[in-house]
Amino acid sequence: MFSGRAIMGGMSATQPSLIQRVKYLLGRPLPDGMREWVRNDVVGPGNARRYFIRGILPLIPILIAFAFVPGPLIIRLCMMLLLLLPLIYFQFALMRVYRRHLLHSNGLDPDLVNESRDRRKADTRSEYENIYRRD
Repeated sequence: MFSGRAIMGGMSATQPSLIQRVKYLLGRPLPDGMREWVRNDVVGPGNARRYFIRGILPLIPILIAFAFVPGPLIIRLCMMLLLLLPLIYFQFALMRVYRRHLLHSNGLDPDLVNESRDRRKADTRSEYENIYRRD
């Protein structure tokens, strides 16, 4: 999927280094030569999974800290849920906005977010027309 490694194991021009990837995750755009990687990251297979993992990872230290709060287990679990539920809700609600922002900030067309939806609609439309076409 993201096979950008050179034969000798180094980084190629199509896959960001660790430092570039961290900067990318913090909002910095990648060089123009990595646009295809950004496109695959934002609209390629598994993009929603990567998006949710990136959003939840920074919260893990806080959730671990809640595990050490004195009190019943149910209280600790509820404290974790009070953070996780709104986070997941807002992540889901803002996923399209964030993906459009990533595409735009890296010099790509923000409408690529709708590419798979538009392709599905066109396929459904052509299938409908093939079945119910009036000549």
